[in-house]
Amino acid sequence: MIKETVKASELNSFVSIGACRAVAERRRVIRAQTWLAGVLILLSFPNAFAESDFSAFWKTFKSAVIAGDKAKVAEMTKFPLSIGYLEKPVKNKQQFLRRYDEIFKGEASAAQCFPSAKPHQQSARQYDVYCPFKETPNDWENAPIRFIFEQTKSGWKFSGLDNVNE
Repeated sequence: MIKETVKASELNSFVSIGACRAVAERRRVIRAQTWLAGVLILLSFPNAFAESDFSAFWKTFKSAVIAGDKAKVAEMTKFPLSIGYLEKPVKNKQQFLRRYDEIFKGEASAAQCFPSAKPHQQSARQYDVYCPFKETPNDWENAPIRFIFEQTKSGWKFSGLDNVNE
């Protein structure tokens, strides 16, 4: 019978390989736990990101309206679009493009109002922007034209127009 003898240096290398594997495994577990904790923290504060998401949306939407980029504005709109209780909703992009001037240049001039308008958060999923009548563009005390924005599954969208006086 042949007996193999293991030198002390070989034994130490096997032990050190095992120790390295154990340390690497512990590091993986700690990284996974840290990642999970970070995700849970982010999910705990959904409103902290809703505002910044809306801010980015608002900047793009406002710029598109001011530039008259109807196609871009249509992409950022939820259909059917509610435009007041006396008016029929805008059902699709084609109707929206036909009625664009009525929506953005009707009672209020959105291109004139939006540069200085301040969005108001109504809830975690809704913002409103109020504009004065186009005949009295500096009358911010009487700004009854409300542009409504809501968070949808696909992000923030323009979802309605209303005259709060009617």
